[in-house]
Amino acid sequence: MKKDLLKLMDLTKPELFHILDVADQLKYDQKHNIAHPILKDKTLGMIFEKSSTRTRVSFEVGISQLGGHGLFLSGSELQMGRGEPIEDTARVLSRYLDGIMIRTYSQEMVEKLAEYATIPIINGLTDFAHPCQVLADLMTIREHLSTLEGLKMCYIGDGNNMANSLIVGGLLADMEVAVATPKAYQPDASVRAYAEGKAYTWTEDIFEASKDADVIFTDVWASMGQEGEAEERRKVFTGYQVNEELLKVAKKTAMVQHCLPAHRGEEITADVFEAHAQEIFDEAENRLHAQKAVMAILMGNL
Repeated sequence: MKKDLLKLMDLTKPELFHILDVADQLKYDQKHNIAHPILKDKTLGMIFEKSSTRTRVSFEVGISQLGGHGLFLSGSELQMGRGEPIEDTARVLSRYLDGIMIRTYSQEMVEKLAEYATIPIINGLTDFAHPCQVLADLMTIREHLSTLEGLKMCYIGDGNNMANSLIVGGLLADMEVAVATPKAYQPDASVRAYAEGKAYTWTEDIFEASKDADVIFTDVWASMGQEGEAEERRKVFTGYQVNEELLKVAKKTAMVQHCLPAHRGEEITADVFEAHAQEIFDEAENRLHAQKAVMAILMGNL
C-alpha cells in the first residue's frame, strides 16, 4: 500500500520520529561526503501553483542528491490549468513518475491527487498545512536543544498553515504548545479539535503564550494569496511581534524560528532576527534534509 505525506495529522509518533532520524542520518552523510543514492534513477514531479524559493530548490537538490531527478511542473502549464480534472492528472502522472510533490492552495486538491494517484504524494504546502516545513522545524529544535519531548513551543501571529502544522507536529512530539493569535484568526477548527485534551493552550496574549517557552515561532501576517488583506492585517496584528520584550518572558536559552520570508519590523524585529539568524538559517537548510528523508521513506521504502 502506497504512503503519502499530506498533513502531519496522518502520522503516528513513531512515523514522525522515523522521518527525523532518517533526516539526521542523511544530513550526517552529506556533511561527511557519504553518497546515498537511495532513489537512483527515480523521478519526482514537482507541481507548483504557488511560487517558491526554499521548496523548489530544496526538493530539486534533494532528489538529485538521492540519485534521482526532479521535474518542475508549473500549474499554469499543465493541462490541469486548462480544466483537466485533478483525478485524471493524478492517473496520468502516476504512469510516468515515481512520486509527486505539490505546492498549491487547496488541501482538498492534494487529498484528491493522493486518492487517485498510485505513487506517493508529498504536500509541499497548502493554505491548510505545511508539513515539510514543520518536519524541518522539529529537526532544528532537536539539533539545538537535544530533545523535543517536554519542551514548550510558542507560536505568535496568524493561525495559518504554519500554526496548524506546528500545533500538530509539536503535540505529536510530546511538546507543550502555546499559540497566541487574534480571536478571529485562530488555527483551523479541525486542528483545535485535534489539540483538545492535549498540552495545548490558545490565548490572545503573546506574553502569556511565550512565558517560559523553549522555542518561539512566528510567520508573516499576510501569507501568499492574502496580499489584498495586507493593510487590514497590519492593523489587526499590531502587537503580535517577536521582539526583545517578548523574549524576556521566555527562557533565557529560547530559540527563535521563522519559516521565511521574514518581514523585519512587522512579525519580528530586525534585532531579534539577526540575533537568532543561525537558528533560522539552520531551519531553512533542514528543509533539504527533512524532505530528503520524506522522499527516501515514501519513494524508496526506507
